[in-house]
Amino acid sequence: MTDDELPELRASDADRERVTEQLRDALAEGRLDMEEFEERLEATYKARTYGELAPITRDLPGPAAAAPVSMVKQPAESGSWAGRIVGGEGSSAWAVAIMSGFERKGRWTVPQRFNSFAFWGGGEIDLREANFADREVVINCVAIMGGVNVVVPPGVEVVVRGIGIMGGFDHREEGQPGEPGAPRVIVTGFAFWGGVGVERKLTRAERLRIKEERRQEKLERKAARKELQGSGSDSNGLGEMFDALDEARDLIRERHEDRRERHEERRERHRERREERHRRRNGGY
Repeated sequence: MTDDELPELRASDADRERVTEQLRDALAEGRLDMEEFEERLEATYKARTYGELAPITRDLPGPAAAAPVSMVKQPAESGSWAGRIVGGEGSSAWAVAIMSGFERKGRWTVPQRFNSFAFWGGGEIDLREANFADREVVINCVAIMGGVNVVVPPGVEVVVRGIGIMGGFDHREEGQPGEPGAPRVIVTGFAFWGGVGVERKLTRAERLRIKEERRQEKLERKAARKELQGSGSDSNGLGEMFDALDEARDLIRERHEDRRERHEERRERHRERREERHRRRNGGY
């Protein structure tokens, strides 16, 4: 039975969120401009059936580019932590940087124990989009005149047990309770004239999602104030004052986020240049 032969099945919130995520990815990749993104996003929120959702992403690549949205009702992918604790051996168990660099990021599976070593080099272990082989994983870092940076997503509990001699381990992310079902990440190891950093960051897609949610909230507040003005319960001057306050608050928030993103980009470029220098000094290895 093909999609065309099926009745117009009702779409769920999870279905709309799946389409929204694909639109955000397309915006970040430059496949859609902001105007197209906003038009399709509005259509997504208004869609009630699979038939209305299907055309929105038909011309966009995705995890299943041949059928971005299927009218065959299937279980939506779970966004809970339980869906990211997958068991198994892990897709990578170790990483080494000797006068060079390494990184583990994107979609990968963290084993129960991941070992890393950096000597006159640096590495990044990014867990934001990773799956986990177990509910508790150990990231063992040895940094000698080098550094390793561990990036965890919000909601994950972090425990730091490393030892530093003329070096150190970052303990700033300790003490925050994890979300229900979230994995526990234990960062351990040894640092000599080096350091192991631990930071908590959102993915770019998540930042875009939060930004879009704030924009929608702002539009809803404006619409609510217009309704009050139309009913005579509010004055134009008061509505304009609230609009100005909203604009000022959004501007401050956007400037803060822009500064943070520029700082992260500069740090990333600095790390890449440092690793490239190490590779050249070591003959390209």
